[in-house]
Amino acid sequence: MKLAIVTTYPPSKGTLNEYAYHLVKHFRQKQSITELILLTDTTPNAKDIPFSIGSCNVTVKQCWEFNSYLNLYSVTNAINQTQPDAVLFNLQFMKFGDKKIAAALGLILPLVCKLKRIPNIVLLHNILEEVDLGNSGFTSNKLLQKVYGFIGTTLTKLILQADTVAVTMQKYVTVLEKKYKVKNIQLIPHGTFEVSTEAPDYNLPKGPLQIMAFGKFGTYKKVELMIEAVEKVRHATGFDLEIVIAGTDNPNVPGYLEKVKQQYMHVPQIRFTGYVEEHEVPTLFKESAVVVFPYTSTTGSSGVLHQAGSYGKAVVMPDIGDLALLVKDEGYKGEFFKPTNVDSLAKAIKTIVTNEAYRIMLGKTNYKASTAYPMSKITDMYINAFENSITKKEGNKRLAII
Repeated sequence: MKLAIVTTYPPSKGTLNEYAYHLVKHFRQKQSITELILLTDTTPNAKDIPFSIGSCNVTVKQCWEFNSYLNLYSVTNAINQTQPDAVLFNLQFMKFGDKKIAAALGLILPLVCKLKRIPNIVLLHNILEEVDLGNSGFTSNKLLQKVYGFIGTTLTKLILQADTVAVTMQKYVTVLEKKYKVKNIQLIPHGTFEVSTEAPDYNLPKGPLQIMAFGKFGTYKKVELMIEAVEKVRHATGFDLEIVIAGTDNPNVPGYLEKVKQQYMHVPQIRFTGYVEEHEVPTLFKESAVVVFPYTSTTGSSGVLHQAGSYGKAVVMPDIGDLALLVKDEGYKGEFFKPTNVDSLAKAIKTIVTNEAYRIMLGKTNYKASTAYPMSKITDMYINAFENSITKKEGNKRLAII
């Protein structure tokens, strides 16, 4: 199968680029994939294809740009040139831009593939029906939220024209099938990027205990609460704690982390890593004592929680939305706190850092949960879905001839 993937891809800093990296890594190891065609966003530097495992060819066409009104044309043109057997879209609603028209035009692409009779799957990481538009950085205006809701419904109907829409949580399947009366929704879990055959080392390096948050910050992920909570734990316990803010600004909130740096210049032992390269991720997680999710809402299955689990890490998170569902559905475990409540977050962090046995127990539980859906299994699920779609289309063609 000659498979095209429409996605952001490292060194891009766009959303979902890390997920694409690991999809490609594992698709490349599948014998049924003869060639991978990456239809990616443009970046000044070459795309990162470092994998030594796997033999299929990888073709990269940088053919679209964030907020460009030409993406519909340029990606369609790239599909025409490369002639893939199937297309996978790695999507969320703001994938192609944070400007409404640019974002909408990009999301028409699955319909274009359907019209061209190219088997296609949309991997939809979130659905607007389950997004808190105010906390997630879209808009806090109630009237505009209704407008976004209407636009979101319209765009979802376009996306649902795909042969299959894969979502990462069972709740999303239920919501979409009930609201849109469709039967082409398939649950394919998020998956865990890297699962070692050997259990993680639960011992920590010498030095301060690292309390880490990972992601794109400024909308529903804000680190002020975490910084203030760690300060409280330091004063209460006397422990040597380092605050690690790993990641960048959310594209909707440029300059956010720089403001945080200035605001908390007086607080010792805060490290801002900036953009984290893929090869740096394992060290970042392995050296952390606790992974904190300083969220006020959620917008999909958490890749960071799956990563934390794969490295055997204890986690602290709010008992809300998709994080709560993942704990229930996939078996992850952590200390919970009340969103926006610094004392609650401080108590949760303190509970873990003052009890090593409990920290290790949480890490072991999360590692076990992460092993249920390795990316090798997830890519098999996509291949099976494509093969079913291709078989169905070929059968319809034969019936049309008869």
